[in-house]
Amino acid sequence: MRISPPPECKEPITQSDMNICSYRDYLRADIALNEAWQELTRSTSGDQRKRHLDAQRKWLAFRDAQCLAENGPRSESGTIWPLLQNTCLTSLTEARTKQLRDHVEIEH
Repeated sequence: MRISPPPECKEPITQSDMNICSYRDYLRADIALNEAWQELTRSTSGDQRKRHLDAQRKWLAFRDAQCLAENGPRSESGTIWPLLQNTCLTSLTEARTKQLRDHVEIEH
């Protein structure tokens, strides 16, 4: 995403900047989730890995459904919807990342 000039995310002022900055926060959370997932898959194998994969797929569906339930579809909302949706996705993703990391620590 290239925007000129880039938004000031420390203290965004406009709704557009808030939306963009919240999306960046979500992307960072998603990257951390994927890193934690990779750690988990390296530490498991066989049936255990399959169970984790099944759980992760179901968790992703839950996360998306939960945020949609909280914020409704974009078509029913205004310009704040991306901020609300990204904030929800970020929050749940960060919590899941912690769960995955905790599980890896328990396994070792």
